[in-house]
Amino acid sequence: MREQLRFVHLNGFQLSRLLQENTPAYEKDPGYEYFKIAEKSHGNWIKLYLEGNNSEILLNLGKKVLKQYLEALKTLSSSLSKQVAQYDMYSMMVGTVIIMEVLLLLLLSIPKALSSRAEFEVPLSPTLFSLLFYLMCLMLCAVHVIVCTSAESLCYFCSMSWLTAVGVMMLISALMCGILSAIAKIFENSRLPLKNPVVSSSSWSEIDVLILAGTIGHVLSLGASSFIEEEHQTWYFLINTLCLVLCQELCRNNFLLKERDPQYGIIVKQNFDSIGEASECKNIDIPAAGNSKLGKATSSAEFVKGPDKWISLASPWIILICCRLLRSLNQTGVQWAHRPDFGHWLTSSEHKSELSFLAAVSLLMIFFLVQRRCSLVSKIAMALGLLGVYSYRAAIGNVIFPWQRDSKDISKGITEARFVYVFVLGIVFTGTKDLLKSQVISTDSTVKSTGLWEVYSGLVLLAALLFRPHNLPVLVFCLLIQTMMTKYIWRPLKSDAAQITIMHYWFGQAFFYFQGNSNGIATVDVSAGFVGLESYVEIPAIFLTAFATYAGPLLWAIHLLCYLSSEVSRNSAAVGHGCFCYALMRSIPAAIYIVLVTGLRYHLFIWSVFSPKLLYEGVHVFITATICLFFTAMDQNHSYKVQDRK
Repeated sequence: MREQLRFVHLNGFQLSRLLQENTPAYEKDPGYEYFKIAEKSHGNWIKLYLEGNNSEILLNLGKKVLKQYLEALKTLSSSLSKQVAQYDMYSMMVGTVIIMEVLLLLLLSIPKALSSRAEFEVPLSPTLFSLLFYLMCLMLCAVHVIVCTSAESLCYFCSMSWLTAVGVMMLISALMCGILSAIAKIFENSRLPLKNPVVSSSSWSEIDVLILAGTIGHVLSLGASSFIEEEHQTWYFLINTLCLVLCQELCRNNFLLKERDPQYGIIVKQNFDSIGEASECKNIDIPAAGNSKLGKATSSAEFVKGPDKWISLASPWIILICCRLLRSLNQTGVQWAHRPDFGHWLTSSEHKSELSFLAAVSLLMIFFLVQRRCSLVSKIAMALGLLGVYSYRAAIGNVIFPWQRDSKDISKGITEARFVYVFVLGIVFTGTKDLLKSQVISTDSTVKSTGLWEVYSGLVLLAALLFRPHNLPVLVFCLLIQTMMTKYIWRPLKSDAAQITIMHYWFGQAFFYFQGNSNGIATVDVSAGFVGLESYVEIPAIFLTAFATYAGPLLWAIHLLCYLSSEVSRNSAAVGHGCFCYALMRSIPAAIYIVLVTGLRYHLFIWSVFSPKLLYEGVHVFITATICLFFTAMDQNHSYKVQDRK
């Protein structure tokens, strides 16, 4: 009994001190008063205990004191929750409304953005001169005045200048009017009948159903703390299921579709062309033939032949094996994070020779997988850069050279790291020069493709430098899976840009966790921000840490741009479709999660689980916005062609 009373007294004392720091009139708080009463009774119990009284009176008094302490703790906790956990609900609601309006506008723009012209236009010019826009602005300004004049606590949005607040109100009103205008156009287009009903008979494939179900399931799982802690399991399950569905699609494409009539594709093609001509008269957008289910039917007779056919059929299973090996490399999450993994075995001092051999082989594989589409100068720079990566890791003592017997000469490796940075900048500069040349000479698509790949190669070299040696196999398997899926899955299946974009997004999310990341702050490798730096420099450290953390999603996104740019001859709007789908796939979970976190702000794990995840989502949205800007810059030629048609 004495130990129990001591523990509850210490707990109550800590809570009372917190209450004193956060509440000026803490002495009048009911919880503090209950604690003082319990503390006084506790003193009386101690006097009886020291007198050697072991009667039933002492036991009953002890139980009474314990009950008083528990009641005081409950009241103190409630008071602290009200005082400390005060949320700026008005500012949170304004931000949530803007985010949900943007998401709804993206969802309503899907038919237009995924059309053959890949147009995404927000109808702001008509809405800015509408009566509804001005009425909404006046109503929101009135609400703002009422809330800010009656608010008892400090509000961030109310502390802004009136000019900024009015601008936010105008933005909310414009987005709402744009949403209503988009809904009206959808209803207007739905009333226009089509002459041929073939388009409406197009059915969803298994991949489409999986993509929709997986996206919805992942978003719904964000409302549970356990699913957030073990989110890597969700992505592992989704990519494993995706590989099985792709295997089924490949088997159907190679065996079942051969039995169809070869004239079927020609008939469907003729019907589709007639539908496209009829739709142009009514200003209705129909997806391009190469980017639709009907377009796939026209090329169903084109199959992978020879040994490549069997490699294509085995590719999903090889990818599954690679993913299983990567899961054993880094244990992440919460439930199984304590278990030893292959990465811990490699990083132990007893296995430095094995780690050195694995790092050397991984760097050779990276060069072999990346150099195939680079220019000669970039190949030489890549080879020297990867050699510099190994030299840097040997300098700081992570790996050893074959002729090195001990690790006494350990340094910071600043010279070696900067040596690699020179080659990274050189490769990226060479690719950027080709990209700028392709923007001027738009007819030469090979220059643009080479430039994009060299920018991608420079980022791969930077990732190899920042990754720890035991994580280099993650980079190797990333490049290997991308190569296999490009050559043996996406091109034989002739998947459309939307499907390929979502597959890239899924694998990017999975490789985020294959690196050993989680939704907790503790797994961020801050040492990457000091590679090549003598001391802490804020901007380079932030950039390097963010790149090392999000290298998986970033490399898959840049590879998506490389692939879609090479498919422009088959579908001129592929890059535009990919940009829109990638932005949509990132916006849906981010927007829904913000709503969920707002509703769960008083959850027990709000600061330990939900808030770190919100930070990860915010940084990921920022990186995605940068990627989409890069996509848009690379798609300028298509925009000019669309304007010329108009």
